Amino acid sequence: MTPARSSETALVLFSGGQDSTVCLAWALDRFARVETVGFDYGQRHIVELAVRLRLCERMMALRPDWKARLGEDHMVKLDALAAMSETALTRDTAIAMAENGLPTTFVPGRNLLLFCFAGALAYRRGAKHLVAGMCETDYSGYPDCRDATVKAMQTALSLGMDRPLTIHTPLMWIDKAQTLALAHEIGGEEFLQLVIEETHSCYRGECALRDDWGYGCGSCPACQLRARGFALFMAQR
Repeated sequence: MTPARSSETALVLFSGGQDSTVCLAWALDRFARVETVGFDYGQRHIVELAVRLRLCERMMALRPDWKARLGEDHMVKLDALAAMSETALTRDTAIAMAENGLPTTFVPGRNLLLFCFAGALAYRRGAKHLVAGMCETDYSGYPDCRDATVKAMQTALSLGMDRPLTIHTPLMWIDKAQTLALAHEIGGEEFLQLVIEETHSCYRGECALRDDWGYGCGSCPACQLRARGFALFMAQR
């Protein structure tokens, strides 16, 4: 069943990865106009940014109604985040669990900073909604992906800009298998295959190795999550 569509504008935090691509389709089904924003913060897997515009083009080719609603794309450069970060996402260091119990891929303050810049852009563009792919069900343990963190950011942004701003996280309570099922529900088999074939989520930025679940190194946490999710999704079909 087609969801009720809002007449308002949404801004999607769109990295080019699997989760944010599904979120973009989710937003295109729900809002009259959708714009996208990507962030270059010196991430090791910079290849994710290279696929963003190609994904948008192919999504528009899939559905004329998506093409009619998909608006401007924005790119924000945040070099300072990489300069002050000593993490496996911003340095060529080992991906492992740190002494504090968090993976070395955790970039402190990243999502908080992304929301601040996305909120400022949304204010300028007249968008009242942010859509992001944070997930607390099937993820790497990042504290800034938790629902409580997102709700706190929504409150802070709305207060700080004196304008209501809603943050939507459609993947918050579902796992990677359910994310693939949602992709199929929204856009059918063609969109599901686009998500598998064209998105990029590997932390190491590996784009030469192809598995059933997509491209990636196969061993980093992001690849392992996608591989397990794909296997479960296929088993449930």
